[in-house]
Amino acid sequence: MPAPALLVAQSGGPSMVINQSLVGAVLEARAATDRIGAVLGARHGIDGIFKRDFIDLRAPSDEQLEQVAATPSSALGSCRHKPTPEECAELLNILQEQHVGYFFYIGGNDSADTARILAEQAQARGVPLRVGHIPKTIDCDLLGNDHTPGYGSAARFVACAFRGDDLDNRALGGVKINVVMGRDAGFLTAASALARQRPDDGPHLIYVPERPFSPDRFCAEVSDALARFGRCVIAVSEGIRTEDGQPVAALFATERDSHGNLQLSGTGSLGDYLAKLVREKTGVKRVRADTFGYLQRSFPGIASPTDSAEARAVGREAVRYALSTPADTPAATILIRRKDTADYAVEFVPAPVQTVAKNTRSLPDAFLDPARPDVTDAFVRFAAPLVGPLPPAALL
Repeated sequence: MPAPALLVAQSGGPSMVINQSLVGAVLEARAATDRIGAVLGARHGIDGIFKRDFIDLRAPSDEQLEQVAATPSSALGSCRHKPTPEECAELLNILQEQHVGYFFYIGGNDSADTARILAEQAQARGVPLRVGHIPKTIDCDLLGNDHTPGYGSAARFVACAFRGDDLDNRALGGVKINVVMGRDAGFLTAASALARQRPDDGPHLIYVPERPFSPDRFCAEVSDALARFGRCVIAVSEGIRTEDGQPVAALFATERDSHGNLQLSGTGSLGDYLAKLVREKTGVKRVRADTFGYLQRSFPGIASPTDSAEARAVGREAVRYALSTPADTPAATILIRRKDTADYAVEFVPAPVQTVAKNTRSLPDAFLDPARPDVTDAFVRFAAPLVGPLPPAALL
């Protein structure tokens, strides 16, 4: 009887390093010729499994795979389909049909929950299937992890963009507002603080979902920053919430995504709303707003080396763990844990997939300035090694 096949798929929003995880898993699987037969990829996540749209991942050369690894976005294609238990039963039937003995889903907490349901159904039916979740999210919000693959590179984009935008604002003055991804967690918006080199560098104000947003207080804080610096650069999470916990975007957004959430990233409405507030309440004439949107996820040439290496490692470690465990082992994820050492170092720890499924984490209080809309030095120490050195900016 031939060795069982391995199937891997990608899910959710792309990132700059998700293909590193894919290639890490594929190379490890291709080396295990005595344990793994076909190595397959599903096009567009579980949607591709339903359609039986598979690609042979033993066919590309190692050189081709390395080129894919260095390319942003999801090489296999992605989806945002969160299957029902009934659909997971059908997925399991298809995996049996394809003689799949190993299934790995690269994605966030919803992908982890899909892996959990699939593994539980396989165990209940006595199907020998090892299921692994390979973590990915630029939001850095998976529980149990110090940080997640994809975050360091997206944070690097944010930090570089703010460093450049601050120089632009120095030249022309006024108020500049940049809206950054982050529905429930402000890790990515907080990374804008890494742009600062000098005491008067922006961002001068940082707003995240973890702290209630008040329009009146916002305008007062902008006025204060203008008085102190003569200009103001602002970082705002797309998911900022009012005092009663409602997304500010709910004031004007109506479109919803595939999970029923308000569509936040595909619109500049929040930036326009905040810019209008500033103009009306402060009298500043030059107010501009940009929404970074999807640029943060798949921008080429800016991936963090640390992020790239760790993303490769979690894919590799997921396959190694599956090969070292019995067929009835519950679904596992690979956590990134930071070591308590002077120099930055991490370890990769297998854990039950329930650790990261469904729920998410937020910026801890220790990372948020209690007195003003800003982050603390503790956050900068947390994020700096994930992002790496930024291009310097000199002034006359």
